[in-house]
Amino acid sequence: MSTHITDELKSWIGREVTYTAPEELGQASIRYFAMALGDDNPLFCDAAFARDTRHGGVIAPPTLVCETNQIFLNPPDSNGYMGHNWPLPLPTSRFIRGGNEYEFHQPVRGDDLITVTWRIVDIFERETSRAGVVIFVLSEARYTNQHGDLLAVNRETNIHQP
Repeated sequence: MSTHITDELKSWIGREVTYTAPEELGQASIRYFAMALGDDNPLFCDAAFARDTRHGGVIAPPTLVCETNQIFLNPPDSNGYMGHNWPLPLPTSRFIRGGNEYEFHQPVRGDDLITVTWRIVDIFERETSRAGVVIFVLSEARYTNQHGDLLAVNRETNIHQP
């Protein structure tokens, strides 16, 4: 098996980038995200109801913190994407999302100012029966609020097919 994992590509393992949102998440973002999901849980949109729960107020659906691009000030790329992207030196012709694993540590609230730190955890290749050699890029995003409290961790696998 020939290797596509060059020393230059290996040097990306451990790299980090941090983004902080320019403003608080906001109650409207929480409500709109819940509506887009078709989730009518009153914890996400009814302040009077949510105030009387153990949360003491409106909280966000768990995945909102990992899915919002509100954190980024980037202009859209050629595909219209505005989120984080590693500019890896890959001989790639096809990109496949390989999946996500989430850990949620505490609820996200409208007044949270979110910071995310992305880190490349590993890069490796495997021979597959259908696609030949593919390159796996494992990264981790850690989301915190303005108090430094860990909100969530998103472990992401992306697959690049040379």
